[in-house]
Amino acid sequence: MNTTGNTILVTGGTSGIGRALAEALLARGNRVIVTGRRQALLDQITANRPGFFGIPLDIDDPAALSRLADEVRARFPELNVLVANAGISQAEDMTADSWDASGAEAIVRTNVLGVLRVTAALLPVLKRQPGATIIATSSNLAFVPRADFPAYCASKAFLHSWLQSLRHQLRKIPVEVLELAPPYVQTELTGAGQASDPRAMPVDAYVAEVMQLLERRDHPRGELLVERDRARRWAERDGRYEATFDAMNPR
Repeated sequence: MNTTGNTILVTGGTSGIGRALAEALLARGNRVIVTGRRQALLDQITANRPGFFGIPLDIDDPAALSRLADEVRARFPELNVLVANAGISQAEDMTADSWDASGAEAIVRTNVLGVLRVTAALLPVLKRQPGATIIATSSNLAFVPRADFPAYCASKAFLHSWLQSLRHQLRKIPVEVLELAPPYVQTELTGAGQASDPRAMPVDAYVAEVMQLLERRDHPRGELLVERDRARRWAERDGRYEATFDAMNPR
């Protein structure tokens, strides 16, 4: 992926990693479209910023994705990069009598079906462009889960596997398929406490490292792994899986 001269759509682009990535890409001379559920927030983010556009989107609504595809074809037919970043997370206590599957179902709708649906909606546009790219945000927790976030970790493991198949199927078109697998980053994904947790990587530092990897084309196997990602990514290969899992999930 070239890091300039693109037309890029970022889902979940109004906060966290999505917004920081959209800002970084805009600064490098790209046209950037961000999507989110709140029109007022989209307007606030994009106001008086040439090359920055907002489109309201509920990623859980298949009809909204169809409308998005129509709008992109009409307004941005040159779209050549999709960043499928929208995601949600929540802890689940499956030992509690009150536990049910509703939280897990919401996570699957957004983190799994949302990525599949937005890719399906925009892939016909992307396939017409030279040098098109799909980037999807999984998680370092796809490789070693936190047991108190079971559905979230499983949703990201699904994406890791699915992206490998997508990459293989699109190899001759060609559409590049890249995977972001962030470590613990200072966003509000799990609440306000995460955004100020000193154990988490600052979001701007994370995105700056990701941009360096993109500029160097340093993403073997299609994986954009910052330095903090590597130990957990290769824990099983290096014989450290059990120790890593136990450290993350005290008994």
